[in-house]
Amino acid sequence: MTAEAGRLGRTAPEPARRPDPAAGPGRSLGARLTAAVGGGVVRTVLIVVALFWLVPTVGLLVSSLRAPADMSASGWWTVFGEPSRLTFDSYRNLLDNPDITDSLVNTVLITVPATVLVVVIGSLAGYAFAWMEFPGRDWWFLIVVGLLVVPVQVALIPIAELFGTLGLFGTVFGVVLFHVGFGLPFAVFLLRNFFAEIPRELLEAARLDGAGELRLFARVVMPLAGPAVASLGIFQFLWVWNDMLVALVFTKAGTQPITVALQTQVRQFGNNVDVLAPGAFISMVIPLVVFFAFQRQFVTGVMAGAVK
Repeated sequence: MTAEAGRLGRTAPEPARRPDPAAGPGRSLGARLTAAVGGGVVRTVLIVVALFWLVPTVGLLVSSLRAPADMSASGWWTVFGEPSRLTFDSYRNLLDNPDITDSLVNTVLITVPATVLVVVIGSLAGYAFAWMEFPGRDWWFLIVVGLLVVPVQVALIPIAELFGTLGLFGTVFGVVLFHVGFGLPFAVFLLRNFFAEIPRELLEAARLDGAGELRLFARVVMPLAGPAVASLGIFQFLWVWNDMLVALVFTKAGTQPITVALQTQVRQFGNNVDVLAPGAFISMVIPLVVFFAFQRQFVTGVMAGAVK
């Protein structure tokens, strides 16, 4: 047909091309909107949202560096016109306040053991549910999953009575036990699903080399579970550090964490405004430091189960 068209002095018509809906003036309105917002516009909007999101944090930091008289006289944003009025006196007053310093120590004594115990026990239980055979394994795992929906408020009064009988009410150890008990179901659920994705051939090869279950768990499974363990640790740390309900119920004077101490200070706002802002900023910045320190592992652990 092409040769015949050449003899006749004509060229063969090219096959018709389908119009690209994403290019050219004929594309749809949805395609044009997608192309418009898919570039710099989205980045600009996200940057603006992030800046607005950081305004309270910046305001709290600036307020913690202002004198009490200045805080009651004007807003924190006025300091940008007079940066010389910033001072660290509020932080000195904070360190001289035994209620706040003791509460910070109590917060660490509660948060660190509650996080470590949940990670260790949850890792062992998750490995057992994923790769060890024992009677009723699936039923026990269903019970653990069912415990995820049990609200904390349901257990406050019964556990308070139990701790009172055992002499644990009002102690740091009692608060740690409560957080461990309510953190373990999520820990077991998360880590069991992560461990189940490990190739069976890798574990069988380690067993053939003579590795027992504990050595297999410590030398093979846990190094692979770093992202999941980091994600669990961050979740548990943030939950325990920022908790106030459990601390209000199970602590007393001398064992209260920073959240309860700041709530107590708010009742006397007119007398100790100079310690509220720095105390609140310290209470907020420590979890942020922990999060950003393990940010990469956290993102990897969250995305680990998204792709098979």
